[in-house]
Amino acid sequence: MDTGLQGKVAMVAGASRGLGFAVARALAREGVRVSMSSRDAAAVGAAAASIGPDVFSIAVDVSSPDAITAWHKATIERFGGIDLLYTNSGGPPAGPAMGQDDAAWQKTFELLLLSAVRMVRLVVPSMIERGGGAIVLPTSTAVKEPIANLALSTVMRASVPALSKVLAQELASKNIRVNHLIPGRIDTDRVREFDEINAKKAGINVEEQRKKSSATIAMGRYGNADEFAAAAVFLFSGSASYITGATLQVDGGMLKGI
Repeated sequence: MDTGLQGKVAMVAGASRGLGFAVARALAREGVRVSMSSRDAAAVGAAAASIGPDVFSIAVDVSSPDAITAWHKATIERFGGIDLLYTNSGGPPAGPAMGQDDAAWQKTFELLLLSAVRMVRLVVPSMIERGGGAIVLPTSTAVKEPIANLALSTVMRASVPALSKVLAQELASKNIRVNHLIPGRIDTDRVREFDEINAKKAGINVEEQRKKSSATIAMGRYGNADEFAAAAVFLFSGSASYITGATLQVDGGMLKGI
């Protein structure tokens, strides 16, 4: 399938590892010139080098407006414009809602929601100049089914699909599509960390915990990062030219809600 992405320019946040890295790599394989960021300069530099020569990397804390602005400027200088944006960030600390103070809520707001708003605000003018573009906003299954002890993440991420819907309506006339992507239990370092934590809490080994988690998934297994990245590439591609304001779940049937 010809994705129509050859020669496009993408900004991919949180791309030093996990799902962000998989998306950056998958886009590069389609001929996209990728600008990838992460808080860790060494990690994102190594990740970019592993993908190929036409990939730019930079250290960015997406909760900082100045850092996002510098990334955007560097990308324009390197590639001349922006066609695609994948917003992404790390997650906030675990804990119950009643255990979080105002500072924790504010920090999570800036990390998970305002960072996406800022990235979109910066890239849209370039997309308009280039005749259109596509934006993918990833979140978590928590936006559909709250996850115990992840109050900050659950509440703030739930705003992102609403943002996606609003932006889809506002930007459609500019030929810019905006979609929302939900990863289920994908086999990444972060999910393995959660498995280790949950295994300790349950007093079982990690393999037993993974079997227990897999049993809650209709397909009976964890997904892999390439499967998730393929869905992102589809939403960016010309094959999704009439899809905007949509939510796509890549979860193997884990979410039970209609």
